[in-house]
Amino acid sequence: MKLYDYFRSGAAYRARIALNLKGLDYEHFSVHLTRAGGEQFNPEYANLNPQNLVPALLDGDAVLIQSMAILEYLEETHPEPPMLPRDPRGRARVRALANIIACDTHPLNNLRVRLYLTGEMGVSADNAKVWIEHWIRLGFDAYEKLLTGDPATGTFSHGDTPTIADVCLIPQIANARLNKVDLSNFPKLLKIEAAANAHPAFERALPANQPDAE
Repeated sequence: MKLYDYFRSGAAYRARIALNLKGLDYEHFSVHLTRAGGEQFNPEYANLNPQNLVPALLDGDAVLIQSMAILEYLEETHPEPPMLPRDPRGRARVRALANIIACDTHPLNNLRVRLYLTGEMGVSADNAKVWIEHWIRLGFDAYEKLLTGDPATGTFSHGDTPTIADVCLIPQIANARLNKVDLSNFPKLLKIEAAANAHPAFERALPANQPDAE
């Protein structure tokens, strides 16, 4: 497998965690998202991913884009160890938690949105920070409430082993820390972060541990 990746990308971070959880080896190809206007716009990469985003995963002759589709693909093609519960209700819960991050939080504070705010829209850096913090807090508040008091919550978001929910949550916590968001109101999330920090699959996926880390 080949992973087109950028060490700071939250979506690519998800793919790295999932590949590590599944115990899969992959070649790393860096796509720097800010150098020279963004390497994601180079024709060679644009042919792989017309969205000009990372990650992209090559598995044989299959080209996979969109991190959530990649996670589901890895779950279906390499079902052990599972990243989704066996029961339908559990799977629905995990997918809902994952989508709070992947659909409703991360897209509003990722790189291209931030660049558009401070570039074309002329939003000040201070106001852009307010924007980022608002959407992160809103998503985390919902996530925290859904974990609290639910017997399905364990060491991780659902039970005592990592699921797709945690694969999405941990990169967003890293992004929150990068943007200096106060996380003290989210004790459940912080406990999950601590558990993930002790897990080798998450540790190997850390942005600082990537070959293109700056």
